[in-house]
Amino acid sequence: MNVINFRLLFSLLLFASGCRESSQKQNVEDVFSYAESRKSDLQLSTYITAHTVQSQFSTEAGRREALSVLRANGITKAYVEVYRSGLVVPVELLKGTIAFLKNNGFEVVGGIATVPGGETGVAQDGPLSWFNWQNPKTQADMKKIMEDAAPLFDQFILDDFFCTADTSLESKKAKGDKSWSAYRRELLTGLASSLFIEPAKAKNPGITMIIKYPQWYDRFHEFGYDVASEPPLFDKVYVGTETRGQYTQRYGFMQPYEGFINYRWIASLSGNKIGAAWFDHGDCDAKDFIEQAYQSALAGAGEFVLFNFNDFLTGHPGHHLLRMDFEKLADLAAAVAKNPVTGPAAYKPANSDAHGDLYLMDYVGMFGVSLVPASVYPEQAKVIFLPTQAAADPDIAEKVEKSLGEGKQVVMTAGFLARANNGEKLAQLAGLKYPLAEERRSVSTVLNEGKADSVKFSLQTDYRLVPEGAQVLLQTSGSNGNPFLLRNKNLAVINTHTFSQADFDAVGEVLLCPRQIGLIELPRNWINTIRSVFSDDDIPVMDAPSRITFQKLGDGSYVVHNYNQQKTNVVIQMKAGSSWKDKFTGDPIPAEGNTLKLEMNPRSRIWIQPE
Repeated sequence: MNVINFRLLFSLLLFASGCRESSQKQNVEDVFSYAESRKSDLQLSTYITAHTVQSQFSTEAGRREALSVLRANGITKAYVEVYRSGLVVPVELLKGTIAFLKNNGFEVVGGIATVPGGETGVAQDGPLSWFNWQNPKTQADMKKIMEDAAPLFDQFILDDFFCTADTSLESKKAKGDKSWSAYRRELLTGLASSLFIEPAKAKNPGITMIIKYPQWYDRFHEFGYDVASEPPLFDKVYVGTETRGQYTQRYGFMQPYEGFINYRWIASLSGNKIGAAWFDHGDCDAKDFIEQAYQSALAGAGEFVLFNFNDFLTGHPGHHLLRMDFEKLADLAAAVAKNPVTGPAAYKPANSDAHGDLYLMDYVGMFGVSLVPASVYPEQAKVIFLPTQAAADPDIAEKVEKSLGEGKQVVMTAGFLARANNGEKLAQLAGLKYPLAEERRSVSTVLNEGKADSVKFSLQTDYRLVPEGAQVLLQTSGSNGNPFLLRNKNLAVINTHTFSQADFDAVGEVLLCPRQIGLIELPRNWINTIRSVFSDDDIPVMDAPSRITFQKLGDGSYVVHNYNQQKTNVVIQMKAGSSWKDKFTGDPIPAEGNTLKLEMNPRSRIWIQPE
C-alpha cells in the first residue's frame, strides 16, 4: 500500500462524515491489516489497567467497543493487567478477556502494577504510593497474585512501581549500616526472583518475564532499581520514554531527548534483552505525545506500549498524529534497527550518583549534540562526555589519559573533575587550578560577543574555575564573571549545574526535574560554541539555537527536530554530498553547495538523507 492510499484510508476512517457503516468497517480492517503487515518494523500495543479490564471487558457491549477502538488505531497487542491499587481482577474475567482478544487476532501479555491499595500489601512510610517491600504481608500478597496469574499468560510484565522509598522501622532495622540505595537494590533484586520470576516459572515454565523501567534514570538506584543486577534475571527489559510536556511542572519539565537517553542507556546494560518503549498520555498535548514516539523509534524500539487503553476510549489529540505518522515511524524504526544513532558517547556507570548533574545528558542532547549514553567506558568513541556520574569509575583518570593520548576529544563537567579519582592529574590535563573551589552561584546574564545577555531563567554553576593554561570559551558576565566553558587542546570542561538533591528537597520533588533552568535558554552563539566542543570531522556543523536535536544514523542520514514553540532557522554545513531529500516526505531539500538552510515549523522534524 502506498503512502497516499494509507493516509486516505485514515482520513476516510477518522474524519469523513456520513460514511456508510459497511464502508467504515472495511476501512478499520484495512488499518488493522496494515499495522499487522508492519509488525516486524514497529508494533503498536496498549496497556489495559485492572480497572479498565473490569469496567470494559465484563460486558459484551464493552468488549465490542474495545475491539473497534483497538482496530481503528492499528493496535495489535494488548497488555492485560491483573492487579493495581488493591484491585485483583477475578481469574474468570481474565480468562474471558484473554480469549476474546486472542480470538480477534491480538497478542496478549499479562501485567501488574505493584501499587498499594485496599487490603493488599503494606504501603511505605514515604512520599509516594509505593509498597513497603520489607513487610511480609506485601511479599506474600504479591507472590500469591503472581502464582494465580502466571498460568494464564505466555508473557508477563512488571510495571514501573517495583521500587521503594520506605523508611519504616522494619526497613531501618533491615538496612543496618548499609546505605538506603544499597539496601533497597539488594532487597528488590532478591524479591524480583523470589516473588515474581520463580513463582511464575514454577506455575508456567515457558513464561517470559519482563521488567519495565520508568524514565527517571539518574534516580533509579536510590529507590531500589538495580539496572546492573536485574536485567540478567528477566527475559526482557522494557523502557519508559514518557517525557510528556517539557514546559509543565506536573511531570517535571522533562526534556524530549530524555526518552532517547533512557532507552539507549538501559539498552547498553540489557543487551539483546531490550524490548519495547513505553510512553503515555499524561500531561501531553498532541505534539508531546507524538514526539515521544519519534524519540522512542530513534532509540531503537520496535514496539510502542501506549499507556493506557482508557485514554483511547476517552480520546486524545495525539492519537490522530500517531495514526497519520505510523508509516513514517515504522520506516524510521526499521532504519534505526539496521543503523542505530551514533555520536559522542556519554559515560554513566550503573547505579552512579549525579550530584549536581542530574539529567544533564538530556540537555546536552537538546543542544543539537547526537549524544549516545554508555554504561561502560566508551574507549572507541571519537568524542567522550564525562558528567559527574562518570566519577563513579575508580579508574577513570587512567582511561581519560589514554583516550586523550589517542587523539580522542573529551568533554567533562566541573562536577566530574571535582569528584573523580586522581582529579589533580585530570585538572592538570584540563589546564585548571586544583582543587576546584566550590562556589554555588546563580546568574541572570552571560557574556555574549562582548556584551551582557540576559537568560530567561537563572544559570547556575557549582565551582569557581581558575584557568592555568586553559582557554576560556564562554563565561558569565559581570565583574566577577565565572568561566563556563574552557578548552585545553582536545579536553574541554563545562561548568554547569542542573539539579541536585537540595533542589529536589526545596520544592518537595522526588523523581523528576524540579524547575526550569537557564541552561536550556542560553543564547544561540553559546549553544553553537557548546556544540562545537562535541564535534569531530564526521559531524556536520550546525548553526541553531537550543531545543533543536540532531541525531545521526549509522547510514549517514540525520533526523533533526525543532522542539521550539516557534518557527526556527537552522543552517547545517554538510561534509559531503550534492543533494539531499527529506526521507519522511520524499521532498528535495534546497541547498547552497553543501549548506542546508532549513526553516523549520514549530515542533516539526525532518529526516535528511543524501542522494
